[in-house]
Amino acid sequence: MSAPIVKRGLPGTADLPHVSVVIVGAGACGLTAALALQDAGIDCVLLERDAAPRGSTALSSGFIPAAASAVQRDAGIDDNPERFAADILGKTEGTAAPHLVRAYSEASGAAIDALARHGLEFEILDGFLYPGHTARRMHSLPERTGAALMAALERAVAATDAAILTRTLVRELWVDDDARVVAVGGERPDGTMEYLLCDTVLLACNGFGGNAALREALLPEMAEAVYGGHEGNDGSALLWGRQLDAGEADLGGYQGHGSWASPHGILISWAVIMDGGVQINRAGQRFHDETHGYSEAAVHVLAQPGGVAWNVFDAQTLALARTFPDFCEAEAAGALKTAENVDALAAIIGCDAAALRATFESIVPGVTAPDGRQFTRALQAPWYAVKVTGALFHTQGGLDIDAHCRVLRENGTPLPNLLAAGGAARGVSGNAVWGYLSGNGLLSAVAGGHIAAQTVIAQRSISNEKESTA
Repeated sequence: MSAPIVKRGLPGTADLPHVSVVIVGAGACGLTAALALQDAGIDCVLLERDAAPRGSTALSSGFIPAAASAVQRDAGIDDNPERFAADILGKTEGTAAPHLVRAYSEASGAAIDALARHGLEFEILDGFLYPGHTARRMHSLPERTGAALMAALERAVAATDAAILTRTLVRELWVDDDARVVAVGGERPDGTMEYLLCDTVLLACNGFGGNAALREALLPEMAEAVYGGHEGNDGSALLWGRQLDAGEADLGGYQGHGSWASPHGILISWAVIMDGGVQINRAGQRFHDETHGYSEAAVHVLAQPGGVAWNVFDAQTLALARTFPDFCEAEAAGALKTAENVDALAAIIGCDAAALRATFESIVPGVTAPDGRQFTRALQAPWYAVKVTGALFHTQGGLDIDAHCRVLRENGTPLPNLLAAGGAARGVSGNAVWGYLSGNGLLSAVAGGHIAAQTVIAQRSISNEKESTA
C-alpha cells in the first residue's frame, strides 16, 4: 500500500471526471458535510476506504454534545453555546483553541437541527451528566450506539444526490503551483488508481491513532496501550499536511478511555461511574477521582499493577448500565461478575478483603474523599464488577485550522481550497488527555463537518457574485 503523497500538476489521464467538493472519509464528519452541501445544491463525492461507512463513530456510543438544538429546547433544558463553551474551556483549563471552542459550540445546535431535518430522530440522554458538562446536552438516537448513528447518516446521504465511493483509499493529493488541490487519487482494491478533479477538498479522514509510528512519536504514553479506534485512522491528513507546509496543533491531545472491558474489548459506559460506581485496583483500593473523566482515567488505570482495574457498582447502577447496548454485549460475553459480599468481591478482584472493606467504608455520602471525589450515596451489596483496562480511542490533535475549518499554513495563512474537520484537524481538547470533555470527538466531527460545508457554501456565493458582476 502506497504512502499518502502530494504530487504537483495533474494526473496524466485524459477526460477526468470533475466534482465541486471531494470529501475524504465518510464518517460522521464527512456525511454531515455532504448533507449540508446537498441542502445548498452543491455536488460532492465522498471517498471511503471501507466497504461501508464506519469510522471511529461506529465504535463510539454515538452521543453528540450540542447546545440550543430544537430537541434540547423542547425538553425544557436551560443551555446555550456560551455555557457549552465555558464547559469545554473549563475541562481544558483554558488551553483549548478559543476560536474553535466558540465556532463548534455555536454551530452544534444548528448541526443537530440540520441532521434532524434529514430524518435523524435525536433525544437527550437523561439520568446523569458526563464529567465536565453542566447541562443535559448529549444527543443520541434511540438505539444509543455509534453504529446506529452511522447507519442513519448513511441512509440520509443515500437519499440525496451525493455519491459515496467505498473501497477507495485516497493516497494522492494533486496540487498546482499555488498549493491549490486540483485532483485526488484513490486506490481501488485491485491496486489501480482512480482520479477526480475538484474545486475543494475536505479532509474528514480522522486522526493518527492507528499509525503505530506516529503514536509512538507523538503519544509515547499510549504507545503500548490497547487501541480501540478504527484502523483507518492512519494519519493521512497529518502526512499530507506536512508535505504542504501546513501547521499542526494539539498533537498531545487524545481521547483515552479507562473503561475498556478486558479481555473482551468492549466499551463499558462511564455511566456506571457517574452513577456512583468506583474503580478498584488489585490492592483493593481506589486510585483516582473517577469523576474527572474517562479519558484521563485511561492513564490512571494503565498505571495500576497489570494495567487493569475493576469497575465496581451496585444494583441501582446495574439497572442504568443495562440501558446501554455496549454494556449488554459485555454482560452477554461474560464480563460482568457478581459478588454477594465483600469477601466474594475480593476473591474476584484478587485483593485483600480487609483492604477492600476499608475502601468501601471510606465512601461516605457528603464527605469529600482524599482524592477530591464527593459521593452522593453509599454502595450497597450485592456488588457487580467488570475488569477493565485503559485504551486509546482517537487522537484530538491534527492539522491547524481556522474557525471556518480552513487548513492553515505554518505562517497562519489558509491554504487555497483545503479544509479539514473532525479528527483530521486539531480539536477542542487542548494538548493533553485530561482536556477531553465527553463527546468532544463527535462535536468536532458533526459541528466541524457542518462548518466546513458552510465555508464551501459561502465561497460559492462569493464566486457567483463575482461572476454576475463581471
